[in-house]
Amino acid sequence: MTSPSVTTTKPQATAPAAQPRPAALSTAGQDAGLLLLRIVLGLTMAGHGAQKLFGWFGGGGISGTGQFFTASGYPAGDAMAVLAGLTETLGGLGLAAGLLTPLAGAAVVGTMINAIAVHGAGSFFAPAGIEYELLLAAGAAALTLTGPGAYAADRFLPVLRAHRPAHGALALALGIVLAAVTLLVRN
Repeated sequence: MTSPSVTTTKPQATAPAAQPRPAALSTAGQDAGLLLLRIVLGLTMAGHGAQKLFGWFGGGGISGTGQFFTASGYPAGDAMAVLAGLTETLGGLGLAAGLLTPLAGAAVVGTMINAIAVHGAGSFFAPAGIEYELLLAAGAAALTLTGPGAYAADRFLPVLRAHRPAHGALALALGIVLAAVTLLVRN
């Protein structure tokens, strides 16, 4: 009598199923990182605005900044100094607090586009370069697109409680368009 042959088969190895992470949730580390970026970038921009508006931190105030804007080809130098100072101050404070983050970030991006245009493309690195302005613009754009994180005043505003990338993209488009319009009035 012949016995049936016994064949053994190896079980196929299966990869462990990846656990999807909900996109709406963030970690405490991400929120802390966004808070740090918002505070440093926002207060830096607010300080630049205070230089223009009040002459603080060695700035030229409205008069000195207005003369710079006039020499750079902008009409109504004093008015442009006030506009730039308010945009930098309010945009910076908004970023630092995480308040109206898409608009605050877009304001900073628009201001930095004008700063890059004024500095020109002479060099990338300091002292005549644009790397500082580009870094500030990129950081503000990143915050505009990612949202402020959990530790932000936007969490108390129903429309901004849950960040929507569309809000950030629309705000950035608005900031870029307004920067372009401002550059068009420049001689």
